[in-house]
Amino acid sequence: MRAGQGKAGEKAALRYQEIEAWLREIIMAGRPGQALPSEVEIATNFEVSRMTARQAVLNLMREGLVDRRRGAGTFIADNPLHRREGVLLSFSEDMKRRGLTPSSTMISSKKEIATSEDRNALGLKDPSSVIVIKRIRIADGTPLALERVALLTQCAAVLNEDLENGSLHDGLRKIGFQPTVASGWLKARLATAQEARKLDLPSKSPLLVETRVIEDENGLAIEHTETAYAANRYVVDIKLNCAPAVMAPFKAAPMAPA
Repeated sequence: MRAGQGKAGEKAALRYQEIEAWLREIIMAGRPGQALPSEVEIATNFEVSRMTARQAVLNLMREGLVDRRRGAGTFIADNPLHRREGVLLSFSEDMKRRGLTPSSTMISSKKEIATSEDRNALGLKDPSSVIVIKRIRIADGTPLALERVALLTQCAAVLNEDLENGSLHDGLRKIGFQPTVASGWLKARLATAQEARKLDLPSKSPLLVETRVIEDENGLAIEHTETAYAANRYVVDIKLNCAPAVMAPFKAAPMAPA
């Protein structure tokens, strides 16, 4: 690498740090939803390339400070949505209670061979088939999560419902399956390049991944779902009782010799 190239790289790094600092000041003084200067405007003001301007914006996106909306621009990020513990609402029900408009972009919906995870969750034999629905879950135009749902084949009639604008659980109730009890777990990972594009996030952004198994009123496992939320847009609240302190076993003092 030529010496000039190294100096150019260092200069670009310093410039996008300078841009970041400038944008942070705007964010601190602004309000959620406020539009920020476009990459073209930033590049012009600071006399840098659009790539340098974009790097500064992407760094702030990874921190959850700004949100980019495809075709609209970059905005000061809203506070992440918090889901309370205790009661599991469907995504559609949850968003409507918050005053937001839920929708979905359907990626695919079809019968597939069950994965080993599907079989274990739904108590199926090998080989078995399941109905798999993949959607991008959206609230007020902002993509929040990627969802993969595996259902028992007995639930296939739910594919006749409007699953882009409606609720899957409402559809299940209509065909005689009542989601009743949910159990699940959370983990974190980085988004793949494809996931980041679908959620309009920078590459390798953190995802909060929830896996759930839902049973109907008869205790039959009907649904196995993995939902990958944009971690800067969605938070799951938890409340736990602390375990009581464990007392050390009593040891009698040694007796003095007679």
